[in-house]
Amino acid sequence: MKRLQRLLLAVILGLAATQAQAQITVDITGGALGALPIAVVPFEGGDTAPEDIAGIVREDLTRTGLFEAVPREDFLAQPSRMEDVNFRNWRVIGADNLLVGSVERSGGQFQVRFELLDVYAGSRMVGKRYTATGSDLRRLAHTIANEVFRSLIGRDGGFNSRLAYVRASGAGDARQFRLVVAQADGHHPQTIVTSREPLLSPAWGPKGERIAYVSFEAGRSEIVVQNVATGQRRTVAQFKGINGAPAWSPDGSRLAVTLSRGDNPDIYILDVDSGETRQFTSHWAIDTEPVWAPDGKSVLFTSDRAGGPQIFRKGIRGGDAERLTWDGDYNASADISPDGRLLTMVHRRNGQFRIAVKNLETDTTRVLSQGPLDESPTFAPNGVMIAYTRTHGGTPTIATISVHGRAEANLIQGNGDVREPAWSPE
Repeated sequence: MKRLQRLLLAVILGLAATQAQAQITVDITGGALGALPIAVVPFEGGDTAPEDIAGIVREDLTRTGLFEAVPREDFLAQPSRMEDVNFRNWRVIGADNLLVGSVERSGGQFQVRFELLDVYAGSRMVGKRYTATGSDLRRLAHTIANEVFRSLIGRDGGFNSRLAYVRASGAGDARQFRLVVAQADGHHPQTIVTSREPLLSPAWGPKGERIAYVSFEAGRSEIVVQNVATGQRRTVAQFKGINGAPAWSPDGSRLAVTLSRGDNPDIYILDVDSGETRQFTSHWAIDTEPVWAPDGKSVLFTSDRAGGPQIFRKGIRGGDAERLTWDGDYNASADISPDGRLLTMVHRRNGQFRIAVKNLETDTTRVLSQGPLDESPTFAPNGVMIAYTRTHGGTPTIATISVHGRAEANLIQGNGDVREPAWSPE
């Protein structure tokens, strides 16, 4: 909700903070009622590796809310391969599935092996071997989590995707804004832009190669497209007035953006290569925060044309805008799941701003987060998790929550604050 105000009024993020380097940890606080029970056994030889592979896999799976990790203290044994497994021991402690494996150091590399087992069938579902350097082990652990997720859920888990976000630190003349890209669990953050002026609204291109964002480095709002790997940047929108809220089309050729070229903020469609624009909405109200439907046939956006912020949808070829949200007097900052079934948004209830999910097929809405100041929701590529900004201990941080509300994980930031997460495609 505040993102809308910042965009339209050009209010600069001004929370005082120190410049100390942030430390990110993961604290899974939600429950997992109805989730699949899985036992993830510490990998044999894992203490020789710089990363706890089994622990990373366990956290990846638990954050989705679809899995419940059996506590390690309940384990009756710690096998490393199927031949060593007494399946009865695992049925007794309530595990449906079992993940075992090993790590062997060989020079400067590690040989990693895993097996996913069906406890009740007493069979192997999948097993693989990998070779990786120490610096690649966390990504390899995410790959193993993807294999488990795909085997049990039937689609990719998205654990090797990335999160972009804006981090602000310092105060006064020392205030700095950084656009950061990290692994999906918040680890290995890399700063790709540093500015003394605000950076806002990062949005990933569909291939995960480019990020569009709003920059005030020129003294006014501009939309910039940057190649994440090379750092090459190009300004694609620098019109008079507001240039904000970029959102990529599914094919990566266009951006839906908010411009005030006609004095009133409306949605425009911008061709990234040619720079040509087409006005998409034309209304006396404020239209902003566009997001494309996955099929590219429509654009969703926030508008106050109903008297307060609500989510609307309009076909890309034109026609009337359809109001999608009716529950409550404030719904904004929409994102849509990769399959197009779910809509997440900031929803106000009893004066508190929370993250909610609306099922577009059943027309039902579920409030997920606790508030009171939650904003900027973004879907994971697996469609079962949402990252968002929340106020934790008085400081804006980033959290994830499952679409069923079963599990919540806080990416706890040290000094400074983080805002406006954007989840990459896989």
